[in-house]
Amino acid sequence: MATQRIPDAELAGQPAAYWTGVAYEALIAYTRTRQAEKGYTQPQFWLLRNLSVNDISPDGEGMSVPELREAMASYIRPEDDLAAEAEGLVERGWLTRDAEGRLWLTEEGEQARVDLARNSPAIRAALHEGIDDADYVTTVKVLQRLIRNAGGTVA
Repeated sequence: MATQRIPDAELAGQPAAYWTGVAYEALIAYTRTRQAEKGYTQPQFWLLRNLSVNDISPDGEGMSVPELREAMASYIRPEDDLAAEAEGLVERGWLTRDAEGRLWLTEEGEQARVDLARNSPAIRAALHEGIDDADYVTTVKVLQRLIRNAGGTVA
């Protein structure tokens, strides 16, 4: 299937929201497919990361599924079932659950997190193929400006 080249003048008038939405869906689908090929899901990786003191968790303390859902609110997708994803990690021995229902990262889970993180550079490299770092930085800065112009905040 041939891709039609849209003239720059026409592209300049197209809605950013459309293109950011298309990009978001394509990037998430690509990432999740690559992770599934390696035997895990993106939400499972996020669970491990959010429970690891060596990654996102500030203290390595266990968290309930609702606490984890709240911690991941800015990036979890509506279809992501954290309870089911966590159960899969408990079955693998990567998480344990205490009497209060809080999830804790096991030694095996920490090692899995480290191992799974090794997949990220290859995914990033494939997605960034043919994109100069300077162009990527410019794109991110433009997106940040669009966010601010729309009244949003940029972290």
